[in-house]
Amino acid sequence: MRLFWDRGYEGTSFDDLIATMGISASSFYNAFGSKEALYHEAIETYMSVAGGWFLDILNENIDTITAFRKLTTTAAMEFTRDDQPSGCMISVAATQCSPGQSRLRDLLASQRTQAEGAMAERLRVGMSAGDLPENTDIDALAAFYGSLLRGMAVQARDGASRDRLLEIARIGMRAWPAI
Repeated sequence: MRLFWDRGYEGTSFDDLIATMGISASSFYNAFGSKEALYHEAIETYMSVAGGWFLDILNENIDTITAFRKLTTTAAMEFTRDDQPSGCMISVAATQCSPGQSRLRDLLASQRTQAEGAMAERLRVGMSAGDLPENTDIDALAAFYGSLLRGMAVQARDGASRDRLLEIARIGMRAWPAI
């Protein structure tokens, strides 16, 4: 997972994978079948391990603005951890790839769409609770915060500091609709 996260699918060679795992080519194929199958497993692992904080925050029993403030500040912290590659594997992976890898591009686009959908659902809950004005365009607001988080992931990959990302998060929260 970390190798794919750091280098992307196409930037990770088969030789890199077997060297990192310390296994032979035949053992690799017996265990995983293909590089693409392993990549799918890496994405699933990322979603459950490294990306678990995202859904945990959205599901917390807190008001909506607090949830989104926590989401953006936690993203800044997670995207700049010293013990893992910078950014978000889902946000920065396979946005551009060769035509032969369109399945992977579509898979990750779907993951990003699901994340945005989870934010929209949390916003709908918040609207029902009175945390947002009734005329709020939920889908646009979810897209805005999805774009903010993905942009922060790219900034982290480009070397932005944690403090810089926290400032971006603070500015992003200024877009929150007034009740």
